[in-house]
Amino acid sequence: MNVLFLTLSRVSHIEERTIYADLMRKFRDEGHQVYVVSPSERRLGLKTSLSDENGVHILNVKTLNVQKTNVIEKGIGTLLLEWQYRSAIQKYLKDINFDLIIYSTPPITFTNVVKYMKKRNPEAVSYLLLKDIFPQNAVDLGIFSEKSFFYRYFRKKEKALYQASDYIGCMSPANVDYLRLHNQYYQKWRIEEAPNSIELRSEHLDHIDKNAIRAKYGLPVDKPIFIYGGNLGKPQGIDYLISCLDDNKYREDCFFVIVGSGTEYHRLEAWIEAQRQTQGLENGRSLSVKVMKGLPKEEYDQLVQACDVGLIFLDHRFTIPNYPSRLLSYLENKMPVICATDVNTDIGRIAEKNGYGYWCQSTNSVYFTVLINRFLSNPERIKTMGERGYEYLKKNYLVGNTYRTIMRHCLKNENIYL
Repeated sequence: MNVLFLTLSRVSHIEERTIYADLMRKFRDEGHQVYVVSPSERRLGLKTSLSDENGVHILNVKTLNVQKTNVIEKGIGTLLLEWQYRSAIQKYLKDINFDLIIYSTPPITFTNVVKYMKKRNPEAVSYLLLKDIFPQNAVDLGIFSEKSFFYRYFRKKEKALYQASDYIGCMSPANVDYLRLHNQYYQKWRIEEAPNSIELRSEHLDHIDKNAIRAKYGLPVDKPIFIYGGNLGKPQGIDYLISCLDDNKYREDCFFVIVGSGTEYHRLEAWIEAQRQTQGLENGRSLSVKVMKGLPKEEYDQLVQACDVGLIFLDHRFTIPNYPSRLLSYLENKMPVICATDVNTDIGRIAEKNGYGYWCQSTNSVYFTVLINRFLSNPERIKTMGERGYEYLKKNYLVGNTYRTIMRHCLKNENIYL
């Protein structure tokens, strides 16, 4: 089959380790012709280009900056994506007949591209990988209200995208339930689970010199390390995260490392600097927290391997069930997790049910400290729960699962055996 994948994420190398590159390699390895369309943002200074890399065709489309930029450019750039993607596809992929069209949110503005491709390929299956429920997440965080023009406009775009999709794959059972409840115009049976997934690579399970990696980043070698890695923006509830760190900043029995980037990163930098300035007034006690800017993927993976417990934070105001993909790197490296989230997200409930993590509501930092103490009171629990998480990952979060979920809808079009 010819498979088209539309994404807002930058795909520059098909062999990189991301949830989308992993999935597209799976389609390639199963014998399909894969075409990826991704942005080449203005800051890169590159023109639109089509390349063939290890059997995957990558169409990088010149766009405005749509990530990690100011609100005005992000807004205009997002609205222009449809036109830019469609123009590039018409120019570079005009002779390709597609059997399967896959696309992910964000953004919700791919609707016209999907409609155009469906009109051009009437028998093609259109499949939405729902990673972001917008605009409701913006309402939850107080960015705009349900009565605003912005909400009405983007809610209309959201519905149009769903209606253009033959099937919608959600990240978790709570995602499925939410989407069915709030979009009853859409047939329920077309909404299913297609969670974040990865390709498991054996080299990431080999023994590493944890002490050397810890020394490289100035981390203690004789204490359990709790790590948060990923985006540091409003969705992560930075006020709560800082409160948790503040309560545990002078602990001698563990250490915390926060690594990432995002709109709220500067607040963590300011907090850590304030602690350094007052540290001398606190009887000379050493700070048990380190904040680091985001690392390249390979270096980040090595750092995770050298830590013991993974942390996940989500703002307590969310009414939509998010399911952060950073969970996968923790589980892959046999690390249990602490999930401090809203009550609607099921990532913590699933972790507790399957014995690889603990959950607390992200409203009171005392709850978080209780979970830290639970791990430290029985260090063997870290290893046992980490092993459970790894087994759960192998059964539920590998790209083969997602591939089979999507492909079963294509059986009527092709003589395909899974």
